[in-house]
Amino acid sequence: MHERIRHAGLAERLMSAEQAAELIQPGMTVAMSGFTGAGYPKAVPQALAGRMEKAAAAGSPFRIKVLTGASTAPELDGALAKVEGMELRLPYQSDPNVRERINAGTLNYIDIHLSHVAQHTWFGFFGDINVAVVEATGILEDGRLVPSSSVGNNKTWLDLADKVIVEVNRWQPEALDGMHDIYYGTALPPDRKPIQMTAPDERIGEPYLRVDPAKVIAVVETDAPDRNSPFSPPDEASRQIAAHLMDFFAHEIKRGRLTDRLLPLQSGVGNIANAVLLGLADAGYQGLAAYTEVIQDGMLELLKNGTLRMASATSFSLSPAGIEEFNANVDFYSKRILLRPQEISNHPEIIRRLGCIAMNGMIEADIYGNVNSTHIAGSRIMNGIGGSGDFARNGYLSVFMSPSIAKGGKISGIVPMASHVDHTEHDTMVIVT
Repeated sequence: MHERIRHAGLAERLMSAEQAAELIQPGMTVAMSGFTGAGYPKAVPQALAGRMEKAAAAGSPFRIKVLTGASTAPELDGALAKVEGMELRLPYQSDPNVRERINAGTLNYIDIHLSHVAQHTWFGFFGDINVAVVEATGILEDGRLVPSSSVGNNKTWLDLADKVIVEVNRWQPEALDGMHDIYYGTALPPDRKPIQMTAPDERIGEPYLRVDPAKVIAVVETDAPDRNSPFSPPDEASRQIAAHLMDFFAHEIKRGRLTDRLLPLQSGVGNIANAVLLGLADAGYQGLAAYTEVIQDGMLELLKNGTLRMASATSFSLSPAGIEEFNANVDFYSKRILLRPQEISNHPEIIRRLGCIAMNGMIEADIYGNVNSTHIAGSRIMNGIGGSGDFARNGYLSVFMSPSIAKGGKISGIVPMASHVDHTEHDTMVIVT
């Protein structure tokens, strides 16, 4: 394992997850890596949850504020939520234990556009970042980090955190080295400059994450897989939605508003999104590009059969079967996938310049075109807005998809007035059921 930790000084800071967790204190703001169940720290959060459980049993509640890239997994969100270890969580989550506590009012939650998280942190809106806990594939001789299966907000966490804990995960394939494009040209207003990207496959950054070695207080070795549940196979409703969308694309091509190369694709996750991706292959499209947030199973298939020539994202979101496929053919995929910070993958300026086709799921839409992506019955959070707003408002086309009914026909996905509005009628162009 030590061959992945090539910086002599950081190799001397090797310690157990339990020892590293001792360096995090109650009340701290802790920024952690991770985006949709990929690239999150596995060992330190669980060790920290153990500390929290013991503290609570002794009558001394131990809670922290937690910032991430997006949702994580049971080893992080689930472990900390079960022991009531979080007082604040942002920007997106999908864990049932976290959701239960948010809706019960015992966990404060900031649901925020994913493109806003890094800049709002730089603005100081969330206070100081006391500790960053970031997973890496390896550490180079000069202390830079080889990113793992997600980038998310890691650049910002490493730049702004007072102290850094690095988990070096042997499970992450070394072939990830070189798949990342970390942009260091952002600045605060009034000193911002245009981001010089004009194509999804254009590199504008560097392959590694910078970190001041003096800030790294612990290095922890792990060998643990990313956790993503298998996706449900596309059902009949998903296939029908995909077919309707393919008909729509064909119509737009016929009218001259699209070409047979379409435009860079952004797609949410889940069985509908995978059905749409498979529909693109069935329709005979070739040489397409994706500029999106996550690489999911369907995109691997499209890369393999040539439907997609490349995909730019900030993270993987693969099922266990998808992970197995990626690891078995990592040399092939590493030449066709770029992973970027989410402030770039979700950046409104770039999304608008590239003319992305945004395809996202929804909970409900009303007859005016308002879309609810986040709340059940208007008051109970499901997951969060994620990056759908970044793409819907700025894309060339804004598509929302959902079955028209749920719960065996007891609930309609199309309603007179949406019980909660995340995307107004002005940001919604196409609804497919």
